[in-house]
Amino acid sequence: MVAFSLDAACTNQAESFFSRLRRADLGQHHHISGKYLLAYAAEMARREDDRRQANGALHMAATGAALRHPVSRVWKGYWQR
Repeated sequence: MVAFSLDAACTNQAESFFSRLRRADLGQHHHISGKYLLAYAAEMARREDDRRQANGALHMAATGAALRHPVSRVWKGYWQR
């Protein structure tokens, strides 16, 4: 027997997440490099979790996180390659 829904988790959630990741790759980001795939996936997971919050709350959370976080060694110089 195959279970498509088990203990409040279902395949629709995974399909929705991967669909959003594919659309972001084609539209918003135009290309996601394998080197940065984990970072992009983490961003999409955060967006999926926070999508029902008010825009003001999301803005304050992003601004606060950016101000508290040091310069990233991974993303520093990203556009210069």
